[in-house]
Amino acid sequence: MIRALSSAAQKYTFLLRELIERDFKVKYKRSALGMLWSLLYPVMMMAVMALVFQNVFRFTTAGVSYLSYLMTGLTLFNYFSEASNLAMSSVVANSALIRKVYMPKYIFPLSKCLFVGINFLLTLLPLYAVILLTGTGLCWQHLLLPFDWLCLLSFTLGMGLLLSAAAVFLRDLFYIYSIVLTIWTYLTPIMYDLSAIGNRTLIALMKLNPLYQYIAFARTVILYHATPQPRQFLACFLSAALFLLVGAFVFRKRQDQFLYYL
Repeated sequence: MIRALSSAAQKYTFLLRELIERDFKVKYKRSALGMLWSLLYPVMMMAVMALVFQNVFRFTTAGVSYLSYLMTGLTLFNYFSEASNLAMSSVVANSALIRKVYMPKYIFPLSKCLFVGINFLLTLLPLYAVILLTGTGLCWQHLLLPFDWLCLLSFTLGMGLLLSAAAVFLRDLFYIYSIVLTIWTYLTPIMYDLSAIGNRTLIALMKLNPLYQYIAFARTVILYHATPQPRQFLACFLSAALFLLVGAFVFRKRQDQFLYYL
C-alpha cells in the first residue's frame, strides 16, 4: 500500500496538483489578504496564547524564550490538527467525483496533507522571525528538522487515511474527532512545560503521545541548540511508520466498500 501510495502520487501528479490548487482557491476565495493569512494567523494565535498563558497563568520555561517554546509547539500541532481534520472529510467530500471517475481514493487524504503542508512551510516564516527576534538564535542542528517534519507528515497521513476510511461508515466521527482534538491539545505540552508536572507516571504516559515526540525533537534543536538523542530519532521514525502502515492497511481493506456508503 505504501508503494502504491507513492506510485499513485507520481502517476496522478497532475490530479494531485489540481486538487491542491483547488483547495487554495476555495480557502482564500474572496479573502482580501489571501495567503497572507497563513503568516498572520499563527502570529495572532501565538500573541493571544502568550498573553493568556504567560501573563495570566504565569507559565514559564526555564532558560529559554517562552514565545519560541510556544510557537514551536503551536506550529507543529496546528499542522497536524488542520491536516488530519481535512483528510478525515476528504473522501466523503469528493463522493460525487469518486462515483463518476476511477482514481486512487487515497489521493484525497494525501492531497489534504500536502495542501496543509504548504501552509506549514509558510508558517515557518513567522516561527523563525520569533526565533530571531527573541534571541533564541540558529544552529547547524536546524538541518535535522526536515527529518522531524517528514515524520510528522507521515504520521498525519497515516491518521488521515485511518480517519477518512472510518468517516465513510461513521459520520458521527466528524463531531467525535473535534472533541478528541481538544483533549489531545491539552495532553500535548504546547503551552506548558512537561517538567512542571509532578506525577512521573503521568509524564511517562504523556511521552507516549507521538506529537510530543515531534515537538520535543524540534524544541531540542530550536531552543537548546542540541542534537536530539538517538532514541528521539527512533521514537519519531517508529511512530510515523507505524501509523502510516496501519492507516494505509485499513484504508486499503475498506476502500472497495466506500461506494456503498457514499
